[in-house]
Amino acid sequence: MDTKNKKIMIADDDPGIVDAVEMLLEFEGYEVISTVDGTTVLEMKEDLPDLLLLDIWMSGEDGRDICRKLKEDELTRDIPVIMISASRDVRDSAIAAGADDFLAKPFEMDELLKKIVRFTQKQGVA
Repeated sequence: MDTKNKKIMIADDDPGIVDAVEMLLEFEGYEVISTVDGTTVLEMKEDLPDLLLLDIWMSGEDGRDICRKLKEDELTRDIPVIMISASRDVRDSAIAAGADDFLAKPFEMDELLKKIVRFTQKQGVA
């Protein structure tokens, strides 16, 4: 499994989750960028991540709206988005907003890693 040169962005307004996931992914060899502000995600124009972990309930911004906007933008539409939420009943609306996958909090780190590997391995394969 080659995780080198794979960049994961974490967008979650819970610094505890950001820190924990960031440490895990860096340990696994990923390059990690993170933000607690949803608007930062929409401002990405270059050096885009290979995958985005996006919390649904972010302060001031609904992650589903962010996901919809990303999927409508030619520049960011192909970035896999895994939405995360403490609320399990929002899975359908996350998928409807264009998310590639969904993970309910609290989640097992192994489950998260499997999902990340699945989406980052797909890229670059003809």
